[in-house]
Amino acid sequence: MSDTIKKILIANRGEIACRVIKTARKMGIQTVAVYSDADKKALHVRMADEAVHIGASPAAESYLVIDKIIEACKQTKADAVHPGYGFLSENPEFARRLKKEKIVFIGPAPESMEAMGLKDAAKKLMEKAGVPVTPGYHSKDQDVKTLKTESTKIGYPVLIKAVAGGGGKGMRKVEAEKDFEDMLASCQREAKSSFGDDRVLIEKYILSPRHIEVQVFGDTHGNVVHMFERDCSLQRRHQKVIEEAPAPGMTDEVRKAMTDAAVKAAQAVDYVGAGTVEFIVDGSGKLCTDGFWFMEMNTRLQVEHPVTELITGLDLVELQIRVAQGEKLPKQKDIKMQGHAVEARLYAEDPANDFLPSIGKLDILSLPDNCRIDTGVEEGGEVSLFYDPMIAKIISLESSRELAIQSLASACKNSHIYPVKSNPRFLLSCVTHNAFLKGDVSTNFIAEHLNPELNGSSLEFDKPAIAHALKPTAGSSVFSKIDGWRLNQPAQTKFKRSHAGESLFLEIDPAISNSSKLTRRYRRPEGDVVFVDGLAYLIRNGEGLAGEIAAGDNITAPMPGKILDVRVKVGDSVIKGDKLIVMEAMKMEMSLEAPRDGVIEVIDCAVDDLVDDGAVLLTLETEE
Repeated sequence: MSDTIKKILIANRGEIACRVIKTARKMGIQTVAVYSDADKKALHVRMADEAVHIGASPAAESYLVIDKIIEACKQTKADAVHPGYGFLSENPEFARRLKKEKIVFIGPAPESMEAMGLKDAAKKLMEKAGVPVTPGYHSKDQDVKTLKTESTKIGYPVLIKAVAGGGGKGMRKVEAEKDFEDMLASCQREAKSSFGDDRVLIEKYILSPRHIEVQVFGDTHGNVVHMFERDCSLQRRHQKVIEEAPAPGMTDEVRKAMTDAAVKAAQAVDYVGAGTVEFIVDGSGKLCTDGFWFMEMNTRLQVEHPVTELITGLDLVELQIRVAQGEKLPKQKDIKMQGHAVEARLYAEDPANDFLPSIGKLDILSLPDNCRIDTGVEEGGEVSLFYDPMIAKIISLESSRELAIQSLASACKNSHIYPVKSNPRFLLSCVTHNAFLKGDVSTNFIAEHLNPELNGSSLEFDKPAIAHALKPTAGSSVFSKIDGWRLNQPAQTKFKRSHAGESLFLEIDPAISNSSKLTRRYRRPEGDVVFVDGLAYLIRNGEGLAGEIAAGDNITAPMPGKILDVRVKVGDSVIKGDKLIVMEAMKMEMSLEAPRDGVIEVIDCAVDDLVDDGAVLLTLETEE
């Protein structure tokens, strides 16, 4: 056994950095956070024992600069580095540099990363090791005629994939031979632009494909074990949305075949540490032992590792650290599985606007307490435009899949985020869909079953719930309740508000106690923020029949960006066309002007604020 690790520098940020810090603290190991300009006040920085500034906000100037990470290790005398996932986690040069500096890399050897890094070479290696590989062409000859001939042999539809691809880039589905050359050229252009390498491979396109992966672990004593499988089929644009363990419909026979293949894959590259072997699976019928094929191996911890932790009771980060110290893994027979876990990724994005990322300050961030929450942000913090917009991972564990889904659905309903736009309603649509409940999942699930209309902001649909949320409930007598009760007259159940600059007429139905939806109300200076099943509505004008705010009264952000200057203060008189706010968005500077003559009533932003698309920045007094 090597020397015990005393101080770990986490070469990452956000949720995974916080996750590693928690385990290190439990083990009595000191931690060092690194941070960019944008992350100066981030949660992971405050959680760590020490923190080192490593550069400007763009990752290319901070988290991706190997020299800065190594210098931070030397400065703090950290004897190990945990890379998290993303950034430098699968960079073999980073691992080599750390080894040269005698700093422990909590991950696999660089040779293992390289062996699995290029898809064509990895598949040849897997074929040699006896791991089933998707029928396809993985050779060096990149002549168009050769590629087209091989595709015809495989049989359409086929999938063209960049050899150095990832994240869904450099990938084209070809339905027929006549489309092959155009699709190949398009794929090669994207691959060259994204990865500097236009080489491709061809694979048989699997109809109703499922994505099932196996968690593997290797140690320095030659042991390789698995921690069962995860189903990650629910994806959007090749990015995972919902993950669960065990996989729906899995049998003992298929599980043994798949986990055996995963262990063989890890052994073929002398794997040490945590890794994931991903398989593409024929989901057109029941799972079978000859219906899965190796897709790729991720040589790091996965975002979805919590579902495995919950069903096995193992701390995978702790195992990573122990393996890096030279300790042995538990024996396969001692690794048990119990219960069912489901994870949803809570993102700052707008499902009603093609899932565009949303940035800004988290004025309201209230997450449920019935599930495990892994997060790297907190209320009052910010979602930055520089990094992945994940807010949190919500993970449920119950004795059955049905109960786990119910817990996760409840958690999605109780996730309250404002003013940043987020996706809890979309996640709720996913996990409550009949096909998902039946376990009928594939990577085409979202495209086939869901669309933005299910997740957007249909105000008409939610009017009863919004009316109920706005109904005051203080006190127990008819005199203390402001609920429309009137002496010798019918209760006044209709009232007027405004939403998104439009008049909103609401009516309380006394026969409905809470409609069918879970609602919550937050009082804020700009109005009432009402959450209906996780979706936020800003309802203005307080209570009663106060006048609505006209559309011309608000100055809103035309797109996500940063406030550079606020040129007025509350009470100032302005003339139509006056420049009131200067902001920067998408590397462009723009001035926001007064829509009419008036007086400044409210200013909802300050210099250096990051604001979301459509955020109200300034309000003029309502005209008489």
